[in-house]
Amino acid sequence: MNAQRIDKWLWAARFFKTRSIASDEIDKNRVQVNGLDAKASREVKEGDTVRLRQGAVERTVLVQGLSGVRGPATAAQLLYEETPESIQARQKAAEMHRLAREPALSIEQGRPTKRDRRLIARAWDDRWGAGID
Repeated sequence: MNAQRIDKWLWAARFFKTRSIASDEIDKNRVQVNGLDAKASREVKEGDTVRLRQGAVERTVLVQGLSGVRGPATAAQLLYEETPESIQARQKAAEMHRLAREPALSIEQGRPTKRDRRLIARAWDDRWGAGID
């Protein structure tokens, strides 16, 4: 086997769960082969550079092997080698995500807590109660 369809290779290398998901990502231009946008039928061979995006993670890998079947993860890892720059960028992004502020902390007003609701209800009853005065 000298070459293989990129969607099948991405599936066999376990970057995507199904071939149809791999094809959809390729159609959305989230996969490039040797610097050019790929089509699902584009063939890759050993030595090609594949750049792909999975959510917020962007990876650059070198094709080391081809496989017609989807095997275990240990076998799939032998099909590619991630570049050192890609590994470093991924680790940096993970560290930035870990150190980022919790988005909920920036919300000053929003849905009241249970305690706030009780205080609101108590104030409402004091003001508008049906007691005899």
